[in-house]
Amino acid sequence: MDIEEVHRFEEIIAGVSPHLEGPHWDDSSNTLLYVDILKKGIHRWNPEIKENEGIQLGETVGFVVPARKGGLIAGLGLTLSHVDWETKKVTCLHKVNEAPTSQFNDGKCDPIGRVWSGTYGEMKDSNDLSTMEHIGHLYSMDVDGSLMDRLDKIGISNGLGWTEDNRTMFFIDSIPRKVYAFDFDINDGSIKSQRTVVQFTGTKDEMGVPDGMTVDTEGKIWIAAFGASKVFRFDPETGKQLLSITLPAKRVTSCCFGGKNHDELYFTTSVLGANEAEIKAFPQSGSLFRIRGLGVKGFPATMYEGPIKI
Repeated sequence: MDIEEVHRFEEIIAGVSPHLEGPHWDDSSNTLLYVDILKKGIHRWNPEIKENEGIQLGETVGFVVPARKGGLIAGLGLTLSHVDWETKKVTCLHKVNEAPTSQFNDGKCDPIGRVWSGTYGEMKDSNDLSTMEHIGHLYSMDVDGSLMDRLDKIGISNGLGWTEDNRTMFFIDSIPRKVYAFDFDINDGSIKSQRTVVQFTGTKDEMGVPDGMTVDTEGKIWIAAFGASKVFRFDPETGKQLLSITLPAKRVTSCCFGGKNHDELYFTTSVLGANEAEIKAFPQSGSLFRIRGLGVKGFPATMYEGPIKI
């Protein structure tokens, strides 16, 4: 049953970029980090003073998370790199051996502070994702700094999340329009028993393509639906859709809970692949938004807890 809720959307930053992604609430600074994939930038929004800062880098940026020992970890091109916000110095920590047209996409830290992020190949047509090759990989960078290749044959590696008991990991591959669950071992980061918990079955106008995701404190998952102007809430135990929220932008890329009480939902949007008619119909596309008053909270996001070898 599609339960529709209407909320007041607050457009925080208007028309920042053609392709915003990867929102991450940083509790240490009470700011929202997010990336600008095509303009190769990292942004930081401070809601207290309503200030948006940004730095430009030399590669596409798939995700960003803060590091406990200082600075940021970002997926830059085919590298996992350390970024010093103040000096803008970039240090490559790992470069993966994939096709030069591939790049890192969404990423997140697991509950003990490993970084997880995956890749995807060349996107020839963002409106016809069926042409994507399944050549992506999912990696984890452990708290000792080592890199593990955890999964292969991925179309577009996207949203990640974990259950509160740390026994299940969720992962989205956008091409088959599926959310997978794995048995997760928090001690060594191993994943097994892959299964589908949510399958997007409606048309792409109705449900879009699953993109980024977040998990709330009730164990439900929120999924950004690229191409459908929606954020959906699902029960991963039953696969049942619990809620849909229509957004003022068609290409919703990701979402996260933030604010001091983790009760505000931030979401990023895009105009990647949009034609003139769509841009005219959704003039707020490519902006950063916030929703309050959902009555649901998220978990604090985890930092990277590993070493920084500079």
